[in-house]
Amino acid sequence: MALKAHASIGEVLAELREEFPDITISKIRFLESQGLIDPERTPSGYRKFYETDISRLRWILGQQRDNFLPLKVIKDRLDGFDARGEEPHDEVEVEVVVVDLDPVIEVDPEPQPALGQQVLIDGEPPVRRRGSRSTMAAPATRRSRAEAAVPLDDEPGDDLEREVSGLSLTRSELAHAAGLDDAAIGQLEEFGLLVPSRQAGDRVLFDEDSLAIARLASGFFKQGIEARHLRMYRQFAEREALLFEQVLMPLLRQRNPEARAKAREEMTELARLGRGLRAAFLRNASRDLLGE
Repeated sequence: MALKAHASIGEVLAELREEFPDITISKIRFLESQGLIDPERTPSGYRKFYETDISRLRWILGQQRDNFLPLKVIKDRLDGFDARGEEPHDEVEVEVVVVDLDPVIEVDPEPQPALGQQVLIDGEPPVRRRGSRSTMAAPATRRSRAEAAVPLDDEPGDDLEREVSGLSLTRSELAHAAGLDDAAIGQLEEFGLLVPSRQAGDRVLFDEDSLAIARLASGFFKQGIEARHLRMYRQFAEREALLFEQVLMPLLRQRNPEARAKAREEMTELARLGRGLRAAFLRNASRDLLGE
């Protein structure tokens, strides 16, 4: 594709999509927010990408895809190139060891992809990035409701019996309450980790579970783990729910209040056992990892 003296973000996306099929406008904006690229802006605020910007972006994407480098390492190398007045180029090869483990559970008789804990998560290592807070503040009353519904130290994912609060947050209110910026919320949505609970007019609204997920994801982000790495938790939860559904199906078919109450009680107990089993496996894996 022949480019003009400069290109828009959409033209850059079209230029790089064949080589990097997973690239999105959100990802380009995210890389800019992390200081890895710095396209010029027009007076009206539109980005202007020159050939050097596109080459730099192509190099960054290549390092992520081919060498599995964390963004912190990529940024450090870019800073070194910039200090020396050099264009980005490959310097070293990175050896990556992937360990595949067996699935924790099997629900379907059909072959399932492994859920195992790996050195590489989703084929990529955790990536450390700087966290940032949204500049769009939610109204004080809405924020206090969010804090009351989902305390920071007591997430609803740990308690299936928690009473539903009816909390509804707009996208910007969710970002503010979770301490995330708009780009981070976009990443969580892109990978299916945040799904609106309902729509009111032209606004989408999120519930207390979305707030809990966003807050937990914020903690992962501070440890250098990105949204794409968190998909394994959603996938495991979905498969765990399928397993529990098979166990509880005799009660669920009865369609009477007593059976439904019994099913909820047993689901809560199964969830408690699942949490305990995962914690035990994680402790064992951590001892091996830390050499204890």
